[in-house]
Amino acid sequence: MKKSIIYLTGFMAAGKSTVGPILANTIGWDFLDIDRVIEKKTGKKITDIFSDQGEEHFRLLENTTLKELSLLRNYIIALGGGTIANDENLKIIKETGLLIYLKSSPETAYKRLRFKRDRPALLFQGDEEPTREEFIQRIDRLLQERRKYYEKSDYIIDTDLNPVGRTIDKIASIIKKDIIKNEN
Repeated sequence: MKKSIIYLTGFMAAGKSTVGPILANTIGWDFLDIDRVIEKKTGKKITDIFSDQGEEHFRLLENTTLKELSLLRNYIIALGGGTIANDENLKIIKETGLLIYLKSSPETAYKRLRFKRDRPALLFQGDEEPTREEFIQRIDRLLQERRKYYEKSDYIIDTDLNPVGRTIDKIASIIKKDIIKNEN
């Protein structure tokens, strides 16, 4: 039987950190965002970890943190956009909880991310602003690399087509059906 953990995955700005705390409150569970946990543990922002120590170091921190979080019960955990793009992480997630992919299109990601400068994978070199097309191409390339992992999720919910409230209702009904029912 799976533990009582719901992992939210998806590309940057798909809604994991927005949906997660509201969903947790709705069903009476707790919420954690793996990136915020890493920042608290290290005392550094994710962008600083990437720039000071590199992505490989960050991914090691992410894996260690995921192992710790996977021992919890009754938690909604927002994963980083690339957390599941690692076979060991995906195995841990699938063995310890239910994985829900909040799917969004490159165009939606662009609208939500175009003014953010705290996403290491989307930082461009120099001061020049990327064009809309360059930005969407970068998003699309990253999405293509991660899609095979995202599609291994237990459930896929399109956040382009659903407002936050409807997304939360859908996930709450999944939890009621797949987790709470199995605990009784």
